[in-house]
Amino acid sequence: MSSDVLGTTVGGALSTAVVDAELPLDDPRALAALSLIWREARLLDAKRYEEWDTLWAEGGEYVVPIDPQTTDFAGSLNLVYDDDRMRRMRIERLTGGFSISATAAARTVRTVSRFTVAARAESGDSIEICSAQVVFGYKRGETFVLAADVTHRVTFTADGPRIGRKVVRLINSEDAVTASGFLL
Repeated sequence: MSSDVLGTTVGGALSTAVVDAELPLDDPRALAALSLIWREARLLDAKRYEEWDTLWAEGGEYVVPIDPQTTDFAGSLNLVYDDDRMRRMRIERLTGGFSISATAAARTVRTVSRFTVAARAESGDSIEICSAQVVFGYKRGETFVLAADVTHRVTFTADGPRIGRKVVRLINSEDAVTASGFLL
């Protein structure tokens, strides 16, 4: 059994020096983060995007990088690299009126599993949880599957846990990835 992981902070960022520790089921913050991640999956499958947006911390980043190894998202080409404003614009395109991303939007069912703690801030105000995500989608008579390694940085605020950063590393990110018409 893996020991508990205490990450360090550098300029407010979490250290990911220790990875793949088991999810400590006796840690209320880890369980709160896990609950938030499952709630996020449910909201995305239900296309409740405005409610999904309330799960985010101010300044939260939603990233789908092309390079599976990159950690420099600002300096790399990404499929998605959204801050608050861009995330809300994406939601507006998915929900408001006619747009290619909203027309016949895919129906999805996702499974999120294989949870591990990647790091914790020494202050206890955030935790990074790594997981595997498989999304089954159906659009215009076709079924498809997308798989990814996902890292959520969950920040604990006075209003409860919030997503500070979500990085979705698609296993086929370096190949042609067709427009999905939904959020990962």
